[in-house]
Amino acid sequence: MKAQYNTNYPNIDYLRSKAKKKIPGFAFDYLDGGCNEQINLDRNTSKLREVEMLPYYLSGNQVPDMKTELFGHVYDAPFGIAPVGLQGIVWPNAPEILAKAAFEQNIPFVLSTVSTSSIERISELTEGRAWFQLYHPQEDDLRDKILERAAAHCPVLVILSDVPSFGYRSKEIKNGLSIPPRMTLHNIIQIMGKPHWALRTLINGTPQFETLKPYIPKGMNMHHLGLFMNKTFNGKLNMEKVAALRDKWKGKLVIKGIVTEEDTERVVQLGLDGIIVSNHGGRQLDAAEPSVISLQRVLKYKDKIKVMMDSGMRTGPDVARALASGAEFTFMGRSFMYGVGALGEDGGTHTITILKNQLRQVMTQVGCEKTTDFPKFLVK
Repeated sequence: MKAQYNTNYPNIDYLRSKAKKKIPGFAFDYLDGGCNEQINLDRNTSKLREVEMLPYYLSGNQVPDMKTELFGHVYDAPFGIAPVGLQGIVWPNAPEILAKAAFEQNIPFVLSTVSTSSIERISELTEGRAWFQLYHPQEDDLRDKILERAAAHCPVLVILSDVPSFGYRSKEIKNGLSIPPRMTLHNIIQIMGKPHWALRTLINGTPQFETLKPYIPKGMNMHHLGLFMNKTFNGKLNMEKVAALRDKWKGKLVIKGIVTEEDTERVVQLGLDGIIVSNHGGRQLDAAEPSVISLQRVLKYKDKIKVMMDSGMRTGPDVARALASGAEFTFMGRSFMYGVGALGEDGGTHTITILKNQLRQVMTQVGCEKTTDFPKFLVK
């Protein structure tokens, strides 16, 4: 066990419960919630957990090896930290805590365009190994400025495709979520009830969109900042925009949110390096199918493009289920944020350790030696 492993919180559910007690309700609602009636949020996980695996107990005593090669780098586990926006609202300095833990534990960390640390700072903490996820701007000039910075610091660019509109999330509307959060009486009372969060926020300062700071006009109030963000980043992609990014980006290029054969075929033709099958963690389209179902539709492209998955995974066994279902790599967001919300500076390392321990146990139990062997253990 790592020194930062806390036996009081041995799984993700314990971390979630602790995080709920430590962070204000508006921040927890943002992290934990989905859109509309949250049907897809729940089905993402429940459908994945219908996946069953066969153990082979007499096949020998294989020593499980979780090391997984991805885009020329060998990671210590087949999972990474997905991009999450507004991380500093959930816990102060969260993206830096997680980036540092990911680097030390040798898993990928993906920084969101709308997170609360800059490309440069995260690159410094990870020695240039962090990935960057792009919300596509309306204007090509802004796109090029962000790409130039990302190219100097990140080996992999992730294009976000599944946010052509803002998800209808009732709790966020009610809470007036923004950076900084709208100071309604209700929100002030919530903050007063979470003194540790309030103190850490005071020490670290008001969270900002650090990567976007150079492009945001100074002196904006929260209303005008919201209008600026809505106007600047509409999230809508098309083939021309993706092709332009492929031409400009010389590193590995991944697109997140792909769930159909047609879109997969298109990005294969454009020469992208990977897709992340995802429905944005159930935060965008409540009528969408669970990601593990969408995954089956695109597996036939694995010989042409790297097929990865996020949405619905919370635990090491969930990672095993996704890999057994055909994913070549996986990403999670909420699990790591629960860890930081619960344990602060130690939360990133602790969460990664939980997931590694759980995944190793599954591999040992079924007799799986390498992560690429997981499909052999799938109950068809």
